[in-house]
Amino acid sequence: MGTSTLTPGREAAPTLLRLATAGSVDDGKSTLIGRLLHDTKSVLADQLAAVEDASRRRGWTGELADLALLTDGLRAEREQGITIDVAYRYFATAERSYVLADTPGHVEYTRNMVTGASTADVVVVLVDARHGVLEQTRRHLALAALLRVPHVIVALNKIDLVEDPRQVYADVSSQLLPVAEALSVPVPAVVPLSALHGDNVVRTSAATPWYQGPSLLELLESLPPGRDLPRDRFRMPVQLVIRPQQGARDAAHVDYRGYAGLITSGAVAVGDEVVVAASGRTTTVAGIDLGAETVSRAESGLSVTLRLADEVDVSRGDLLGSGVVPTPVQTTSAVLAWLSPAPLREGARVLVKHGTRTVHALVTAIHERLDIARLTQVPTTSADLNDLVRVDLQFAEPLPVESYSSSRDGGAFIVLDPQDATTLAAGMVEVPGRE
Repeated sequence: MGTSTLTPGREAAPTLLRLATAGSVDDGKSTLIGRLLHDTKSVLADQLAAVEDASRRRGWTGELADLALLTDGLRAEREQGITIDVAYRYFATAERSYVLADTPGHVEYTRNMVTGASTADVVVVLVDARHGVLEQTRRHLALAALLRVPHVIVALNKIDLVEDPRQVYADVSSQLLPVAEALSVPVPAVVPLSALHGDNVVRTSAATPWYQGPSLLELLESLPPGRDLPRDRFRMPVQLVIRPQQGARDAAHVDYRGYAGLITSGAVAVGDEVVVAASGRTTTVAGIDLGAETVSRAESGLSVTLRLADEVDVSRGDLLGSGVVPTPVQTTSAVLAWLSPAPLREGARVLVKHGTRTVHALVTAIHERLDIARLTQVPTTSADLNDLVRVDLQFAEPLPVESYSSSRDGGAFIVLDPQDATTLAAGMVEVPGRE
């Protein structure tokens, strides 16, 4: 059995960019995505023919077809004309590959925007040129900032529908200045475009001679991958301890002991030193198994089984890492994006799922809420649907959480209802171990 180095999606990983869209209802997200797919020649002939046929039956009289139908795949979306779930699309250019998360625009579906943006390298926030920066725009920009998305682009759509597009572009750009300042993030690049006509989507358009910047795709092609140094630290929450013992089909596996899980960041190789976060015990990697294959090195995104040189105490939910690994703590301060219609109150008992471990937790304090309209923090002791609040949590068992600002993987968690395990909130750790 030979050994090799594996990376996930090795043919595309070096130029892969994860992209999420966000915007209010009717800002044109689906049309923009359809236009991106069509103009990058990422639509199969039979798909386009089906969309053209559906467009004609609906009385479409515009150019090509209603390209929004390329992405509105769910029946309910088609019936209501809205996007109600996160849909992932894939397309590629000569420069790189893209994974695109199409997230809904309704404020009720903010949870889906959080889901789509949490792993994104770039978020494209759509703004209707006729309406400018709205509260939902500020909400999406705040969430992108909170989720530490490396790059944010504002797509100023429907620029063809305004009387003075140059002035609208200047107005929206100036409206973004105080928003970016309040969120302490760089002012996002603004691309004026028409998804309907394809202006400045894939290629720059003669319809906006006053705009000298790149098209949306040209800007995406120029962005560096969103990896940062902390994400290169090896981290693997243990999903399963594999010890077949007498149940092994192959006698050679009777003494097998491996630790299976998804590598969430960094890479690991045979001979590397790793640390068990719970105990601080150090050992080395004796082998890496990927199904029936043995590999010498593996990177983030792969689910592998590690064999360790020493018999260390490792259980499901433990974290294996390299370098300085987080010390498990029982308290933390965090920001919650509250996604449940039921309000949150101080003293609430919840479940917190971090990595592969789920523990009971107590919301000991709710300090403040982000006022989306003014982008200021206001004191509060509760949270309603879509509120962003700062809270203190106490865990029933220690968790190896990290600050979200230093690790998007180690600092993220979800809050679940202890009664039915439905998702209540997305959480980002601010200060681990805060009393």
